[in-house]
Amino acid sequence: MVVAEKDRKIAVVGVGGWGKNHARVLHDMGALTAICDTDESKSIALAKLYNANHYSSLDKMLEREPSLEAAVICTPTKTHFNLAKKIMEKKLHVFVEKPLAFSSSECEHMIEIARKMSVILTSGYIERFNPAIQNVKQIIDAGKYGDLIMMEFHRENRMPLHIQDVGIIYDTSVHDIDTAMYLFDSTPQVVFARSGTKFHSYEDFATIMLGFDGQRVAIIASNWITPNRVRKFSAVCTEGIIEGDYITQGVKIDHGKATIIPRPDKFQEPLTLEIQSFLDVISGRTLKLVVTPEDATNVTKVAEAALLSARTGSPIYMDLKSN
Repeated sequence: MVVAEKDRKIAVVGVGGWGKNHARVLHDMGALTAICDTDESKSIALAKLYNANHYSSLDKMLEREPSLEAAVICTPTKTHFNLAKKIMEKKLHVFVEKPLAFSSSECEHMIEIARKMSVILTSGYIERFNPAIQNVKQIIDAGKYGDLIMMEFHRENRMPLHIQDVGIIYDTSVHDIDTAMYLFDSTPQVVFARSGTKFHSYEDFATIMLGFDGQRVAIIASNWITPNRVRKFSAVCTEGIIEGDYITQGVKIDHGKATIIPRPDKFQEPLTLEIQSFLDVISGRTLKLVVTPEDATNVTKVAEAALLSARTGSPIYMDLKSN
């Protein structure tokens, strides 16, 4: 349920790409207080649109907004650690757009700071809030179509122009890495990947295999080459196949005897659900984060392993801690 959040005081740091969507949703909830972006023209324009304060310096914002409760970081990946560290050291809660940080060591340091400062830290793995994933999660956990043994994910689109500091694995594949671990309720034991660079500075296409215990497997194929926008996945169970579309939020089940297309719920914006969940935690309405910083750290560790595997041509064996 989306609720009015006029008592919350939230800032958005970085509105060049996805951040402007966070600003819109927070404004609609009544929780947007300030916007900060090094491009002053962007911060001024959005602040005027949403009747918020604007800053081009994080230090100035933190100094002049003593009532701030939390900040949403939507800046380039390599800046996440330093910005989150500075914000958390002011005892503010932090939502960091995926990935949590550029390296797993940075992620672990951020967790330590969050614990020391007693603040909430989470990361924006938005597909967990997609109604299609929530529906499939319920179906799998109920075991109606047997055990989940294999998943396939496909993401295609032209490269977003605002992504300049990482390749497709860190920017795009991480969504499906997280979703695979979420649906399997486990972490992979082995990672094997192949990737390539065609038009950009970093890898712009990749295929990743995640091997879980019990011979379970996830295949993640992503590219920034094809012009059509595709966001689809399938879950192979022992008694049926479940297919889903992130974009339409539709789900189809084929169990041999029949094909079932459940009537979709009213379309819901995953970003709104994601931000509401964060606000529910910092307000005390719920105690459990949907995406813990440990979850996000494991995603970064798997992404690191995929990059290493693609570079060396070898599988990378892992021993990750599950929550």
